[in-house]
Amino acid sequence: MAHPSQLGFQDAASPVMEELLHFHDHALMIVFLISTLVLYIIVAMVSTKLTNKYILDSQEIEIIWTVLPAIILILIALPSLRILYLMDEINNPLLTIKAVGHQWYWSYEYTDYEDLGFDAYMIPTQDLTPGQFRLMEADHRMVIPVESPIRVLVSADDVLHSWAVPALGIKMDAVPGRLNQTAFIASRPGVFYGQCSEICGANHSFMPIVVEAVPLEHFENWSSRMLEDA
Repeated sequence: MAHPSQLGFQDAASPVMEELLHFHDHALMIVFLISTLVLYIIVAMVSTKLTNKYILDSQEIEIIWTVLPAIILILIALPSLRILYLMDEINNPLLTIKAVGHQWYWSYEYTDYEDLGFDAYMIPTQDLTPGQFRLMEADHRMVIPVESPIRVLVSADDVLHSWAVPALGIKMDAVPGRLNQTAFIASRPGVFYGQCSEICGANHSFMPIVVEAVPLEHFENWSSRMLEDA
C-alpha cells in the first residue's frame, strides 16, 4: 500500500514487479548520468569564452555522439524486452480467475470451481472499520494462494475498464467483447490494493481492487466456505 510522501514504487509482491523495479532503477541511473553530462556541457559552454578548434570540426566527435546514444538505447532496450516477454509468459496456472468490469464494480468468477463467484463493491466511508482504507476497501476480496501461478482473464460488461494492482505488477485493459489474460505469482502473503485505471465514467475512482494472498490451506478453507454459502 502506498503511503503519504512516498517517492518510489510500492514494495514488490511478485517476481515480475521486482524485475520492473530493477529495470526502473537501471533506466533512472542512465537518465541521471546523461542529465549530468548535458548539464556539465551547458555550464562549461556558458562559463568560458575559449573555443577548441578541434571540437568545431572533428570526425571522431561525430562518431562518438552517434555511436554512444545507440549503445545506450541497446542497454535500455534489451532488459525491457526481457521483462516484456516475462510478463506475457503463462506456464501451467494453478488457478484461473475471471475479472469482469461493470459500472462501477468488479465481479470475479473462479472458473476452476462450479459455483464460486461474487461481486466486489467499494465499502462506503461511513461503513469502514478502524484500519480500513477509504475508497480502497471492497466488500469481497479476491483471495489467492501465495507462491502459485495465477491466471486472470479480464473483460468488461459495458465500457472500457482496467484491472490494475501496482504491487503485483499487473495492469490489464478490460474491453467489452474481448478476453485479455495476464498472470502473476504472489511471492508473500498480504493484502494488495488497486483501482480501475481507465476513465470509465462518473464513478471511475470508486471501483477498487483488493487481492488477498494467503497460504494454500487457508485458501482451501475460504473456498469451501464460499461454496457452502453459495
